[in-house]
Amino acid sequence: MRLAIILLSVCCLAVFIGDAVGLQASNITTTFEPQFRPTLRVERTAGDIKIDGDLDDAGWVSADRVNGFVERYPGDNTQPEVNTEVMLAYDDEHIYVAYLCHDDPGMLRATMSQRDQYSGDDAVSLLIDTYGQAAWAYEFFVNPYGVQKDCLWSNVGGEDYGFDLIWESAATVTESGYQVEMAIPFTSLRFPNRDVQSWRIDFWRIRPRESYHQYSWAAYDRNERCFPCQWGTVEGIADVQPGKGLEILPSMVGNQSGALADGGDPNSGFDNEDADAEFSVGTKYSIASDMTLEATYNPDFSQIEADAAQVDVNTTIALFYPERRPFFQEGADVFRTLFNSFYTRTVNDPQYAVKMVSRKPGFTFGLMSAADENTAYIVPLEESSSMLLPGKSYVNVLRGSRSIAEGSQLGFIVTDRRFEAGGYGTIVGIDGDIRLTPSIGIDGQFLTSFTGEPVEAGASASLAGVPIGGTDHTALFDGESFQGNAFIARLKRFARHWSFLLDYNQVDPSYRTQTGYDPWINYRNGSIWSQYRLYPEGGPFQRLQTEIYLDGRWLFDGTRRWEHQTVSVYGQLRWAQTGISLAGRRGSETWTSYWTGERIEYDDLLYFDLDVNCRPSDKIGVFASVELGRTVARFADAVGNERSVDFTLDLKPIDRFTIEPNFNWVKSTEIETGDHLFRQYIARTRFQLQVNRQASVRLVVQYNDSKSPMPWLTGKAWDIDPLITYRLSPFTVLYLGSTHDYSYFDADEPGPSRWKLSSRQFFMKLQYLFQM
Repeated sequence: MRLAIILLSVCCLAVFIGDAVGLQASNITTTFEPQFRPTLRVERTAGDIKIDGDLDDAGWVSADRVNGFVERYPGDNTQPEVNTEVMLAYDDEHIYVAYLCHDDPGMLRATMSQRDQYSGDDAVSLLIDTYGQAAWAYEFFVNPYGVQKDCLWSNVGGEDYGFDLIWESAATVTESGYQVEMAIPFTSLRFPNRDVQSWRIDFWRIRPRESYHQYSWAAYDRNERCFPCQWGTVEGIADVQPGKGLEILPSMVGNQSGALADGGDPNSGFDNEDADAEFSVGTKYSIASDMTLEATYNPDFSQIEADAAQVDVNTTIALFYPERRPFFQEGADVFRTLFNSFYTRTVNDPQYAVKMVSRKPGFTFGLMSAADENTAYIVPLEESSSMLLPGKSYVNVLRGSRSIAEGSQLGFIVTDRRFEAGGYGTIVGIDGDIRLTPSIGIDGQFLTSFTGEPVEAGASASLAGVPIGGTDHTALFDGESFQGNAFIARLKRFARHWSFLLDYNQVDPSYRTQTGYDPWINYRNGSIWSQYRLYPEGGPFQRLQTEIYLDGRWLFDGTRRWEHQTVSVYGQLRWAQTGISLAGRRGSETWTSYWTGERIEYDDLLYFDLDVNCRPSDKIGVFASVELGRTVARFADAVGNERSVDFTLDLKPIDRFTIEPNFNWVKSTEIETGDHLFRQYIARTRFQLQVNRQASVRLVVQYNDSKSPMPWLTGKAWDIDPLITYRLSPFTVLYLGSTHDYSYFDADEPGPSRWKLSSRQFFMKLQYLFQM
């Protein structure tokens, strides 16, 4: 309670300071009036348009123009400091957009980088909801160097920057700012098959200076939680066809690998395998204007950049990693649900895969099938999860959703996995998201799972006696069959000042997902989150907010797993894009001893977290977090003094060379004696030199050092991964690279401790997209 009073006092003091200083005057004196849900009628081009950053083409002469932008952040539909104009036109093949961004060119922030990889830059954005149902939308970004970034937004998963489309862009820095051209092919978009289109569209401009400014064509009501519902409308695009035709994406991967012999014995030799090459092919065919069929054989699902290491020294569950594989981009939003019922990385090593996605007015549909050669099955338990490898399996996923009103939808999902060695896992679920008022809504999902286990396929002796809590079933694959349910319901309000979220979810003891991600079972969760925001009209803070979060988890037999109370305050300053957050958490937890099997209660747990992020210039960004408190050391059956530091820099010595170091350190010591309970240190630095928009050189160096009571969580390793990339489009690319993994081996009498190269790989990947 004292912590909450202190944090609330800080908020009130900052508001008083802000009111006393007053609002700085804008330097624009022209007549200004925000436009809510504006409308624009677009005409065909009167001539050709060449995407080169020059706006003197004949096609722009009669193009429709819009201005009157508003500052949507940090201002609330206020007048921007600088002017922005947009021109819009179309022909049979493209929709064209040009931006004239007035500014001091010496103040622009821009990075010459690979596609999708810049941050903190000046940029413009085109947002398109072709069906006008606020369920999903395209987002296209371009910086002053013409570098592209795109993503797919959905009302379930938010923004997915793994999504890529083929489109053109160019930009030019001028004496009065910069200008951008975009050409979006209709073949890259999905939209209704009708004679005349009516799309929801908004134009944005991002202008990072002392504060991070966002300008938009459409004004936004902060008491309206539906994001695309507030965009403008563009009408008049007539007699155009959405994406149709055939795409073929062949690829060839060659590699030569080596590793320590005898299962990684440091005293053995290094085995170099013969060079190998594999060919794969993917195809995508537009059956109709709103339906695509995609298939791939022997797909190369390798990742060019390895997943960044995560702190796992005190974790008992399987880690969640983002999806980066191209095959899952088309229709990624269609398969998302609240429970993440289809976690695409569970399709681990497919021999083939087929996917169909259909988008019709008011309805989306997705179907995917795959033969997975090496299935990775996450076995969920009460307090942990384990990985089994039951061999080959066949996966099928069916998903559909129906828009029932603006910003509301109902949906269903069915997933099924059949193991070649016997056994199955099936999930059937329904879900919905209902918009009750502009700021209030409810959403939820109900799932039923049907599980039939294989017998001894990839069985682990360590799981033989592990029961599934609250049932007579064990975690071992021993041919058992059972059924279970999962459920989530939320009431949410997101508004200008006061927002809240009431959440209840539960997973039965006998629920299992073999195609999704839920590494826990046998729990009932309840939580309350409330946030209040203030927008001072002057002073050091441009936004202040305080939050309260109460959460608890109980087993189905009523046993309390944990209870927490968290209070935090956040302030966004008006200089150097600086944000500061301070949080405190109290709670109690109950965990089962890994060593004795007894349940142990841990009371009076206390944790503090200070986060600071800022970007004082175009050359540097700083992100830091410091945490300390009394927390549970899971594998030591003790409460420890835990400290952790997460520090990241975003350095840009020149506009085409970036350095991104990250340091993550955590340590826990016994309260009375100071003895180590666990520790981990991860240092990762990514160097990237962008020669031009197509060619780049990258080097990733990572060090991971951890110590835990569990041997498999203890060790030291270096990873060194250089890469050369030549990219003509998101799908036409050449990679040349290698990976070098070094491990530290403790001394075996009488030999010395030493570092040794444990594995190494050289690889080349070439793929080219043919469009017909």
